[in-house]
Amino acid sequence: MSKKEKRMKETMKKVLKKRSGKLDGLPKKLKNKVYNKEIERLQTEMVKLQEWIKLKGLKVVVLFEGRDAAGKGGVIKRLSTRTNPRIVRIAALGTPTEREKTQWYFQRYAAYLPAAGEMVLFDRSWYNRAGVEHVMGFCTDEEYMEFLHFCPEFEKALIHAGVILIKYWFSVSDDVQEARFQERFKDPARRWKLSPMDLEARARWVEYSKAKDVMFEYTDTKHSPWYVVDANDKKRARLNCMAHLLSRIPYKDVTQKKLVIPKRQKDKGYKRPPLSKQRFIPAVY
Repeated sequence: MSKKEKRMKETMKKVLKKRSGKLDGLPKKLKNKVYNKEIERLQTEMVKLQEWIKLKGLKVVVLFEGRDAAGKGGVIKRLSTRTNPRIVRIAALGTPTEREKTQWYFQRYAAYLPAAGEMVLFDRSWYNRAGVEHVMGFCTDEEYMEFLHFCPEFEKALIHAGVILIKYWFSVSDDVQEARFQERFKDPARRWKLSPMDLEARARWVEYSKAKDVMFEYTDTKHSPWYVVDANDKKRARLNCMAHLLSRIPYKDVTQKKLVIPKRQKDKGYKRPPLSKQRFIPAVY
């Protein structure tokens, strides 16, 4: 075993100890039975919230920002598992095209904003400019400073237009992030999560930390505050974030309305075509 592998093994041990509550007075690992029960309950509440948003014509935007491997995608996945994708939409924008690079910066994001009766979950958002674009040099210093000064006004305009805006920052320690990176690297089914940009961000940990501090200084406002999620424990982060989101939007349960199931139409001589004329997929299982 090489020295590097030994160091990684010790790091993993340290992280696992922290997760089990043996260091720093952290709570013990959440039992699967408790976690699954709460996830199911919160997902049911998300369905109730969805129906309330649709009924009242609310426009909701939720931003998920934070460190790579902090668990943003896991929370978004659990939030949207039981909801209608036509009402609760996920916006995960890729690299801007050459045309989009020439647009007003907020333009490509504005196209994904909700209409009445919709909620949009942004898996990363316009805050790319305050983070990756600034740190990696994809924007000029002038563009960066213009964003920091104008972003609060942009968000104020959204809120004035009736948008409910909620912003989450997922905070994860360097040793936990490193452990998750190693887990992804070793698992072929999850290795796709490690983009070249993620690996470069790992090498620029301090620069990203400074960028986050400046971003908060300019954009953590009274009308649009940042809510920080302690993401060192994935399960607790999911539950805490879901519970907090549900608490930010007052809603009532309108899913209990009595449904009347109509009688099935009679066939009136209709006959299905022979199964032999249809192409069935192979019965592998």
